Amino acid sequence: MTFSAENILLVGSVLIFVSIIISKTGYRFGIPTLLLFLMVGMLFGSDGLGLQFNNAHEAQFIGTIALSIILFTGGMDTKFSEIRPVIVQGLLLSTVGVVITTLLTGAFIYFITGWDKAIDMSLATSILLAATMSSTDSASVFSLLRSQRMNLKDNLRPMLELESGSNDPMAYMLTIVLIQVITAGEINAATIAKEITLQFLFGGCIGYAMGRAAVKLLQKIGLPNPSLYPILLLSMVIFTFTITDAIDGNGYLAVYLMGIIVGNEKMVNKREVTTFMEGLTWLFQIVMFIILGLLVNPHEMLPIAGIGLLIAVFVIVVARPVSVVICLLPFKKTKKKSKLFLSWVGLRGATPIIFATYPVVAEVEGSDYIFNIVFFITLLSLLIQGTTISSLAKALHLDLPEKPKGNDFGVEINEDVGSSLNEITLTRAMLANGNKLKDMNIPKGRLVMMVKRGNEFIIPNGQVELYEGDKLLIISEEKKEE
Repeated sequence: MTFSAENILLVGSVLIFVSIIISKTGYRFGIPTLLLFLMVGMLFGSDGLGLQFNNAHEAQFIGTIALSIILFTGGMDTKFSEIRPVIVQGLLLSTVGVVITTLLTGAFIYFITGWDKAIDMSLATSILLAATMSSTDSASVFSLLRSQRMNLKDNLRPMLELESGSNDPMAYMLTIVLIQVITAGEINAATIAKEITLQFLFGGCIGYAMGRAAVKLLQKIGLPNPSLYPILLLSMVIFTFTITDAIDGNGYLAVYLMGIIVGNEKMVNKREVTTFMEGLTWLFQIVMFIILGLLVNPHEMLPIAGIGLLIAVFVIVVARPVSVVICLLPFKKTKKKSKLFLSWVGLRGATPIIFATYPVVAEVEGSDYIFNIVFFITLLSLLIQGTTISSLAKALHLDLPEKPKGNDFGVEINEDVGSSLNEITLTRAMLANGNKLKDMNIPKGRLVMMVKRGNEFIIPNGQVELYEGDKLLIISEEKKEE
């Protein structure tokens, strides 16, 4: 069965439905949700139930749009206050770390593929293979840390999110430049340096400018329907990526930087915009992983399983740890166990697979091997590293108590109001001075909004009687950071 205009909605809805149902079961066993989406695509693909999809161009297009939205939303969730203490470390890992990983892995691939005449690769092709999988996957890292609400000591979470969100541009640039080198048949260091500089320059400038423009527009446009705000923003995200890419800038860097700027500014209907973008991100993550699962032919991975396993072990055990240690050498306060954890969370995911389609589209010699090896390593990474992150954090005593999400009252407040909601449960000691609200010593700047008693909600006044076990919803003034 192949995709057609008549069945694409039917097949697509079934695939998404099955993926979400399976992901709920997998979550209980600690299996990364995105790995399950990938496996659903493989299950329904050519070696499974026979759904035919083998168009690398279309997969690349879908993946590019999906990755742009994922990076933008990840940027929106990145708070300046959280990344400020680790911004240098994060950027070193996302640039220098990617280069080190690429060079070490490329040299290893060139060495071991020389033993197998069927997969024998040139040095440039070996480094290209390494470049496609040199970055940690933003979709996988964001999904694991946020869906599990994982909190970590030593600012590890913002460092990992900053790295995974900002290292895709470097891996993308290395991939594109190496493809140009291979197809041109010559290496010009000056040209490579120029390409990378322009990509960073155009991507950074356009991303910053569009971020500022988006904030100003959303603040002043005054649309009649609040639902139009996220749609307007989405159009600007897509425009930012495409216009940056059209002038040979780095679109991924542009949309991530744009997301950071938009996410750290006050805007009209920001909560609705954030909710819309998060839902859209999940949709595109599901679609992207399913499409990539459909694209691969699992039987083609069998001949490269041995060499793929060797490369995966080298990346996980050698290349990633070495790059982390070198990048964090100037930061003496970084603990050894933190470096160990950072080394282990070098997750591969959809991004390397998408980048592996570029050699296929460019018809680089050996591109089929590159795609299959990257896919195989991604499966191993998600299966081995993705399922053990929480356990490793606990074993290294780097985990922190999970932050509660929401409250029992189902009430939220816009962050622009400058106040926060807190929930407390009354104890006998709290009622020692009397069981009425007026008898309680409520600090100045706090107000009890609601009382929950069992399944009953009470709007309080000073005379309302309180009992042990009652829950109070309190609104508090937030002090601005100096």
